[in-house]
Amino acid sequence: MKNPIIRILSLAVLAVAPLSVHAGPADTPRFADCIGNHRVTCVVDGDTFWLDGTKIRIADINAPETSHPSCPYEAQLGAQATRRLTELLNAGAFTLTTEGRATDRYGRALRVVMRGRQSLGRALVDAGLAEAWTGHRRNWCGAG
Repeated sequence: MKNPIIRILSLAVLAVAPLSVHAGPADTPRFADCIGNHRVTCVVDGDTFWLDGTKIRIADINAPETSHPSCPYEAQLGAQATRRLTELLNAGAFTLTTEGRATDRYGRALRVVMRGRQSLGRALVDAGLAEAWTGHRRNWCGAG
């Protein structure tokens, strides 16, 4: 387990400046589904992932739940959103920026994920796999 002081400092650095992830065979992270409790660089669901041990909630979207879906449609759409987010993160370099609060009530780093001028969250919204964040969660079960 990381030293809590180092973890707090890491989150503070993320909150102050954008974190760039550079493309290149040696330094581009590879994402897969998060499995088990040891999470370093992996995807939880369509709007949450871990990068180098920091849990990041994509700030500009809300995606369907996968761990506790309210109906089969939400589970199916959540699985699709998770797969697509993994593909997007693995497609190359991206930048994490803070717009508004730095963390949520669960301690997750709130970041907008950008590749060039395109929000990866917006790409999920455009694909129908997420919604723009409006301050509250949607009932996905009424949409299917």
